[in-house]
Amino acid sequence: MSNLYELKNNYEEVLNMLYQDDIDEQMVLDTLESIEGDIEDKAENYAKIIKELESKQNARKEEAKRLTDSAKVFENRVKALKSNLFNVMKETGKTKFSTNLFSFNIAKNGGKQPLTIDGDVPEEYTKTVIENDTDKIRQALEEGKELSFAHLEARGESLRIK
Repeated sequence: MSNLYELKNNYEEVLNMLYQDDIDEQMVLDTLESIEGDIEDKAENYAKIIKELESKQNARKEEAKRLTDSAKVFENRVKALKSNLFNVMKETGKTKFSTNLFSFNIAKNGGKQPLTIDGDVPEEYTKTVIENDTDKIRQALEEGKELSFAHLEARGESLRIK
């Protein structure tokens, strides 16, 4: 049986391994399994590692959201500046010119020509999409009806750490 100091160091080593992108998951699991100790001790240390990783995951998600929001601000500013420049060029009639650094040109967009539907579309120009009513199917199965085309799966299990 390992002493407390050795256990602490072993679990810190595992935590450090988890921060490395090039470490194989199986290697981490094998290392965790090789650490001696009671199941309660292992479970507690697993929970510490899980909570640490969840904390890092949430922090990274929040940072990603912050960066995405910041990028959206720049995107909106670029659109506003381009729109303003486009309008000025159209109003002045200067739709093509060059400077020392850039060339400016207003051109027609490529791709498919935009389409606007002005009224009721005849059936020959429509698509029919059939969608399963999963709520109705689930309700029928829960009421005990036998359906040859569907069944309810067993509920899964998950670990909860409080």
